[in-house]
Amino acid sequence: MRVVVAGASGLIGTALVNHLNAAGHEVIRLGRDPAARADDTRYWNPATGAIDDDAFDGVEGVVNLAGAGIADRRWTKNRRRELRRSRVGATELLVEAMMANPNPPGVLVAGSAVGFYGDRGDEVLDEESGPGTGFLATLVADWEAAATSATAAGIRVALARTGLVMAENAPFLTRMLPLFKLGLGGPLGRGRQWWPWITLEDEVRALTHLLESDIAGPVNLCAPNPVTNQEFTRTLASVLRRPAFLAIPRFGPQLLLGRELADELLFSSTRAHPTALTTAGFEFHHPDLEATLRALLQ
Repeated sequence: MRVVVAGASGLIGTALVNHLNAAGHEVIRLGRDPAARADDTRYWNPATGAIDDDAFDGVEGVVNLAGAGIADRRWTKNRRRELRRSRVGATELLVEAMMANPNPPGVLVAGSAVGFYGDRGDEVLDEESGPGTGFLATLVADWEAAATSATAAGIRVALARTGLVMAENAPFLTRMLPLFKLGLGGPLGRGRQWWPWITLEDEVRALTHLLESDIAGPVNLCAPNPVTNQEFTRTLASVLRRPAFLAIPRFGPQLLLGRELADELLFSSTRAHPTALTTAGFEFHHPDLEATLRALLQ
């Protein structure tokens, strides 16, 4: 396939491009440097609404992973606007350009997040579950709506609702490791919140599966064995052979990151299961958390 990837320079995008190239697909990256146009690169700028006219010529599939880092900064009013623009606005630009092409791509795999479900306690969530509440849930719902509008042009849209991505250089993991290596790690609050997760390898394989299959609609990209924060903490500490008894009170992350960001990303509970993927026959290479952490860290 000839595939356009937006957000190709991020953690997931870089791995996906390498995987697609190795599998024999032709990858076209969307980049924001107009001087970097090449056979495998086209220019776009979601902030200005600019995109090369030939970006989707001969393209059969599109993967949109673009978006400013959700946890990089406090959610000030300006940052909220940037998070929306870089997701909803960027997706609207992509869909508009795809639909304007005389031969639009057949499939759009649209980046999304399990944050769609919001804080749901112990409720088991699959792709049939409705949206949650809060800034992140609303943002994701609007993000998905922008992508789904491509179906008006007959484009198959798969919404890739991704959980925590496990990789050696994954930001959330690299931020936790120093404290845990010092024996200062511990559960966040009571640690009862569910954390859906997936390895980078399985994430990339799942995205490729969505490109090549006929799956449409929301798809949870997370391992079939979600864990609570307490279990994640205990497993990580065991792998590192360190204690992890110091529970981190909620006010600490709230002071550091801002109350809303901390509550929705760290203390929110999302017990998501990959029902659509498993029903379609997708097999996870890394379904077990402890084995995954041992492979990544040792």
